[in-house]
Amino acid sequence: MDDDDLQASDGGDFMQASDEEYDFEYEDDEDEDPGTVDIENKYYNAKQLKMGDPEEALEEFLGLPAMEDEKGEWGFRGLKQAIKLEFKLRRYKDAFEHYQQLLTYVKSAVTRNHSEKSIDSILNIVEKSSDAPEVAEYVEQFYSLTLECLQAIKNERLWIKTNIKLARFELQRQNYLWLTRKLRELHRLCQKEDGSDDPNKSTALMEIYALEIQMYSETSNNQQLKLLYRRALRLRAAVPHPKIQGVIRECGGKMNLSEENWAEAQVDFFEAFRNYDEAGDGRRIQMLRYLLLTTLLTKSDINPFDSREAKPYMSDERVQTMASLVNAYQRDDMDQYEIILHKSGDLLNDPYIAENMDEVTRNMRTKAVLKLIAPYTRMRLQWLANHLHMTTDEVREILCFLVQDGRVKGRIDEGNGIFTVTSAPDAARRRAIKRLKDNVKHLGKNLLKDGEGFKPPPDPPEEPVSAPSWPKAILERGNAKRKGRRLRGRMAGYRVIPRYRS
Repeated sequence: MDDDDLQASDGGDFMQASDEEYDFEYEDDEDEDPGTVDIENKYYNAKQLKMGDPEEALEEFLGLPAMEDEKGEWGFRGLKQAIKLEFKLRRYKDAFEHYQQLLTYVKSAVTRNHSEKSIDSILNIVEKSSDAPEVAEYVEQFYSLTLECLQAIKNERLWIKTNIKLARFELQRQNYLWLTRKLRELHRLCQKEDGSDDPNKSTALMEIYALEIQMYSETSNNQQLKLLYRRALRLRAAVPHPKIQGVIRECGGKMNLSEENWAEAQVDFFEAFRNYDEAGDGRRIQMLRYLLLTTLLTKSDINPFDSREAKPYMSDERVQTMASLVNAYQRDDMDQYEIILHKSGDLLNDPYIAENMDEVTRNMRTKAVLKLIAPYTRMRLQWLANHLHMTTDEVREILCFLVQDGRVKGRIDEGNGIFTVTSAPDAARRRAIKRLKDNVKHLGKNLLKDGEGFKPPPDPPEEPVSAPSWPKAILERGNAKRKGRRLRGRMAGYRVIPRYRS
C-alpha cells in the first residue's frame, strides 16, 4: 500500500478499521457516482498490473485523467503512478511531460498536503536517478518547473526543500560557483531580520549547513569549513535526519584529519559512523575504516569494535584489512603489519587513508627500532635494517628522529655505519623495573622477618659459665711468675705494665 491508498481513507489504514466502520463505508458506497467507482476500480486494477505487465498498467494510469469531468484526485494519482513507472522504464522525456501535466492539479484539484508529498516523492526518484547520463538533461527541467509552480502557489517550505535537492545535484556536478550563490540565498531565507539563524527553520538550516560544509571540504577551504562546522554543531534546536548529521560529522572528521587533530577526528568519525548506521547509509563502512585509522594515529589501545554500534561489523570483509592492521599495530608485530599493508589492495586508493598511513607506518617502525636497540649499546645500521626489513637510510632517519626528539641519546658513526647509545633508550622502563625489584626485595625481607611461616626456631637460653676451679699449686705458680716479671722490669730501668693484674 502506498501513500495514495492512505490518502483515500480519512482514518488512516483502512485494513485496520473496525467492522462497523467497514459496514458504514459500504453503505455510503451505494450512493456513489458509478463513474467514480469505475475510475477507482481502474486505478487499483492498474496497480495490480504494475509488476506483471507494466506497459498495460501505464496505459491504464494515463487513461484516468480523461475519465474525470474536471481535474480531480484520481487523475492526479494516475499521473503520479505513470511518472514513477516511466522512470523505471527509462522513458524520461515522457515522465517530464506528464510531470508538467501533474503540476496543473496542484493549485486546486488536490489537498496541499497530498500535493506536497507527491511532488517530494517524485523529486526523490529524480534525485536517485540523476547519476544516469540520459537523466541529467531533464533533472534541471524537473526542478525548474517545480520551483516555478511552488513560487506561484507561495509554498515557501517546499520551495526551500526543492532548492536543497537541486543544490545536492549541483554539488555532485561540482558547480561550486552556482552553489555558493544558491546556498547564500537559502541561508538568508532561514534567518531572522537581525541575521541570526531562525530556530523555526533549524531542520532546513542543518541541511544547508551540510551542503556548505561538503562544498568547503571538497574545495579544501578549511577556514570556512571550521567556522560552519562549529556553527552547525551549535544548532541545538534542529532534529536533523541522521544522514545529514553524518555528512556534517564526516566533513568535520576529514578536516581534523588534515590538521592532525587525531583525537577530535576519532570522535567525529565515530559519530559519522553511528549516524550513517542509523540511517542505513552505506557510507558507514567508510567511516568505520576512518575510525580504525584514527585509532592507529592516536596510538590507542582501545578496540573500536568493543562499542555496541561497531561490534556487528567485526567480521565484515570490507573492514577486515584495516582491523588486521590495528591488531598487528597494537601487538607491535612489525612483520605482520608490513605483510598486511602490502596486500591491502584497494585500501590505499582512498586518499585520506593513503596520506595518513605513512604516519602510522613511521610510528610502527619507530616502535620496532626502540624495541630492537633496547638491550644494546653499539650496533651496525645494516644489522638493524636487516632485522627490520628496512633500508639503512630509513633506519638512519628514524634514529636521527629519536635522538632529536630526546627519546634516545646516542650518535651515528657515518663512516663505519655504527650507532652508539650513550644512555638507555628505555631509561624510564628500567627505573620502573628497578623500583619493582626493590619493592619485591623489601616485601620479601618483611615476610622473612615477620611472617609466621618463615620464623627460625628460637635460640636455646644461654647457661651461666662458672669460673674454673684450678688447683691451688697452679695458681701459686702463676702468681710467682708474675712477680718475677715485675722484678726484672724494674731492674732494667723501665716498668712493664702487666697485661693482667692479679
